[in-house]
Amino acid sequence: MAFKTVSRVLNNEANVSPETQEKVRRAIKALDYSPSIAARILAGNRSFLIGLIYDTPSSYYMNSVQTGALQVCREAGFHLILEPCSSDARNAPSKVLSTIMNTRMDGVILTPPVSDNATIRDAIVGQNIPLVVISPPALLDNISCVAMDDRLAAFELTSHLIKLRHSRIGFIKGHPRHGAAKLRLLGYRDALEANAITWDPTLVKDGNFRFQSGVAAAEELLRQQPRPTAIIASNDEMAAGVVTGAHRSGIAMPECLSVAGFDDVPFASVTWPALTTIRQPIVEMAAGAAELLLQQIQSKKPIPSGTRPSRIFEYELMVRESTGQAPQSKD
Repeated sequence: MAFKTVSRVLNNEANVSPETQEKVRRAIKALDYSPSIAARILAGNRSFLIGLIYDTPSSYYMNSVQTGALQVCREAGFHLILEPCSSDARNAPSKVLSTIMNTRMDGVILTPPVSDNATIRDAIVGQNIPLVVISPPALLDNISCVAMDDRLAAFELTSHLIKLRHSRIGFIKGHPRHGAAKLRLLGYRDALEANAITWDPTLVKDGNFRFQSGVAAAEELLRQQPRPTAIIASNDEMAAGVVTGAHRSGIAMPECLSVAGFDDVPFASVTWPALTTIRQPIVEMAAGAAELLLQQIQSKKPIPSGTRPSRIFEYELMVRESTGQAPQSKD
């Protein structure tokens, strides 16, 4: 079997018949062969390194992103490198570019809020570096994106509470630099408007996606008179903070207060009461981002910026015990 043929199969190149690919893969498995990354780098222009650049307060989110992207990269013979980034720093674009160049990354995945920073995105595109962004504020013409419809998801979640006859609904915002967090706030407002419920800015509190910010925002909301009968948090970690705040105040859920979140993290179904939430397919989105990036890297011809594909993933409303009929509607 020719060395070049084996190399083509390992590098997922074209012009190798399915039968030959299968023979090569059987031989690799039988011999327990593991290709040397260093040798592959020296033999060509690729480093077989993919950069995952992040700046997020949620460890669950990043663990999920890493899980999805890592699996796809490993199957394709690429290694995933995680690089933190202060996306609001003035020199963020130059630091990101320096990191990419110094490690010879073949391509880059940006997660929010780094993916929200247009100057970072433009700096990478300007160097013709393959790029995919996760959950940008809007789909982009010149960059491949993976996302879900955060605005519509928030609309559906808020509408669910309105159908339960809640009209005084609190909302805890996400991190101010996350475009997806802003879309969720817009979806909440859309649902209020669609149901002729007056927007009340005193029912909207700041949050940063962390548990303690959910506790603090819940305390503010629950001191109001009249207090809200339902509270939506922009992620499950803050929603868990709301549940904790309600327990501390002796407020029964969902009899006196309904609570809902976003993401459907593992603890969402085991809190007391279990959280109603929007299931965001984070692992699948990250895997999709890696697949789109590898398509760019392995393409024989440059993909024109205006035709770079994007993928929209479906969310799911998970209705659990933390939401119920508004107190005044039970009679």
